[in-house]
Amino acid sequence: MAPGSKAERKAALDAGAWMFNVVTSVGIIMVNKALMATHGFSFATTLTGLHFAMTTLMTLVMKWLGYIQPSYLPLPELVKFAFFANLSIVGMNVSLMWNSVGFYQIAKLCIIPVLCILEIIFDKVRYSRDTKLSIVLVLVGVAVCTVTDVSVNSQGLLAAVIAVWSTALQQHYVHHLQWKYSLGSFNLLGHTAPAQAASLLVLGPFVDFWLTNKRVDAFNYTSIVTFFIVLSCIIAVGTNLSQFICIGRFTAVSFQVLGHMKTVLVLTLGFLFFGKEGLNFHVALGMLLAVIGMIWYGNASSKPGGKERQVYSTPSEKTQKHGVLSSQSELDQKV
Repeated sequence: MAPGSKAERKAALDAGAWMFNVVTSVGIIMVNKALMATHGFSFATTLTGLHFAMTTLMTLVMKWLGYIQPSYLPLPELVKFAFFANLSIVGMNVSLMWNSVGFYQIAKLCIIPVLCILEIIFDKVRYSRDTKLSIVLVLVGVAVCTVTDVSVNSQGLLAAVIAVWSTALQQHYVHHLQWKYSLGSFNLLGHTAPAQAASLLVLGPFVDFWLTNKRVDAFNYTSIVTFFIVLSCIIAVGTNLSQFICIGRFTAVSFQVLGHMKTVLVLTLGFLFFGKEGLNFHVALGMLLAVIGMIWYGNASSKPGGKERQVYSTPSEKTQKHGVLSSQSELDQKV
């Protein structure tokens, strides 16, 4: 295959992966907003456990059909990943409960600088000036259009710090495990989804009772609520898979930076479907800055020297690793 056609194919696959993630992520946010805000189902941790249970079912079917080949992930690595991932979910929910919405949004924005630190320390990544400035512009734009009231207390600050670092570690770990053990997105999900489903379904009802003072088993499950729960779980399969595909194809930092396009889309759809009272000049300005920053980041990071990883392995090791990863990622590319 000619170099030009290879580059075009990679660009098309990259765009497809991002579109897959954006569509599923925005879709699940809108469905969950209807489920929780309209129908009062406030058990977010338990719902996430159901999401991973549906994802586990999907991976079992894919294994049965022969689309997922046997792979290996050491138990200590699996336990470590599940710990960070579940701590991220609980930490974000607790942070939202203990902090104002404004400080919660600021905490979410801090995930990008933390991921940059992790990539610099562990992956030996170096960023150009334009790449750094584009990240700053994205952060400023998203902050302008999402951050309103900002108040914080000691326990809320602690919850935010735990949520930010656990989320950053979990997303960095996705990329690390895929490369270290030559795991495709389906393979990694096949290992991690069952562990997260089991742990969250056991702990979720207790965490949700602590957060909401309501019991998940006492909720009135009408047909429409059940429909939204099932729909949320189905969309979550695509969301979980697309997250692993995107982080595997790119990096956790790129996933977070360009992922803020979802924030802009959610705000836009919210104004269209749930009322326009929150739409004003500074929100529109923030959305515009964020979009410009994302375009700038995509251009700056793709240039030579924009974002480079210092590799110390020998050429033969690189070739062997690339061959294994290519074979493992064929199914991801088909998706």
